[in-house]
Amino acid sequence: MAMNLRLRDDQTEALRRRAQEEGVSMHALVLRAVDDYLVRSAHEARVRQASREQAAKWGELLERLA
Repeated sequence: MAMNLRLRDDQTEALRRRAQEEGVSMHALVLRAVDDYLVRSAHEARVRQASREQAAKWGELLERLA
């Protein structure tokens, strides 16, 4: 899927510099950032879900120990 991404001038310049420093295209850098975000947010969702499950399972005991 193609899309347009509108960045502020300072974001474009920072992205251009970082891409140049890493020897990759701006496009590749943006794709990597999106992939990193998706992996991180999926992990955080799993941690939140596990926390809810464990709190439900052990909540009463935790309250007594507090």
